[in-house]
Amino acid sequence: MTFVADRGDVAHRLDQAVQRHVPGAFGLSRSGIQKLVASGRVLVNGAPARRPAQRLAAGDLVAIDAVAAPPPDPPAAESLPLDVVYEDDDLIVVSKPSGMVAHPTSRQRSGTVVNAVLGRTRAGVCDWSPRLVQRLDRDTSGLMIIARRAEVHTALQRDRDDIVKDYLAVVWGRPSPRQGAIDSALGRDPLDRRRMMVRDDGSPSHTTYAVLAHSTGDARGLSLVRCRLGTGRTHQIRVHLAERGWPIVGDQTYGQPPRRRLVSPALDRHARGFAHQALHAWRLRLRLPSSGRVITLEAAVPDDLRALISAAGLGRPLSPP
Repeated sequence: MTFVADRGDVAHRLDQAVQRHVPGAFGLSRSGIQKLVASGRVLVNGAPARRPAQRLAAGDLVAIDAVAAPPPDPPAAESLPLDVVYEDDDLIVVSKPSGMVAHPTSRQRSGTVVNAVLGRTRAGVCDWSPRLVQRLDRDTSGLMIIARRAEVHTALQRDRDDIVKDYLAVVWGRPSPRQGAIDSALGRDPLDRRRMMVRDDGSPSHTTYAVLAHSTGDARGLSLVRCRLGTGRTHQIRVHLAERGWPIVGDQTYGQPPRRRLVSPALDRHARGFAHQALHAWRLRLRLPSSGRVITLEAAVPDDLRALISAAGLGRPLSPP
């Protein structure tokens, strides 16, 4: 395949530009592109590229000798436990446990929410074509909407501004003010495509937050925060809170705990040893596509997160302010 370098490619690395232009069906990672360059299979204006870091100029013709990867096999139906919170003929809402992947990937084809949904059967329903309306990170628990058919997915995406998503997070620190909005734009970390970061040239991102409780006394140093998504960027809540200096407990990617330890040694060990990010997709309000009826759903707080909230004296989360 070929492309002509545009204004967005000027002065950028060749491997970054190739990754930007090559369709996802080719399955090329940065390291894969660098191997193609090393083997002479990437040409710039008809000559083999010198190195992956080579800079492009506007109008450069780039040719890549690569073959699209074969499409993956469709996900298989599997009989897996699934906590169904709501179900009708259009959609299903489940409460995903931490540690479960939302959909099959090239690395994990089984054991996902989609596999579990495909494994469900109901009388009179046989036209399964599950499509995720939103995704959760593997280690984030809580509510997920899965449309049964493409037209339902389209309708929910069209009306996505009517879907209200509230999350609970236990964070390090004491957010101030107690409620507010975070509007930092987000984009991929150029040094690690698996990470997101605040970038001036990133996608607009909006999160509102409200502090539900602060820990006090020997437990001081933790807070329970409700976050509401205005946009749905990858890792949005995790990056936004960390940027403000309130990283989520247990987040190994963005949530490094403070050097200063909590006064309570037991709680400090509990928080620092928490096995995953303390983030839970808690409440969901949506308008049903067929009837127009608005429903509000809630996913019970998982036992490990509830135990952390209790140990920190943050109370039982019931209603946000």
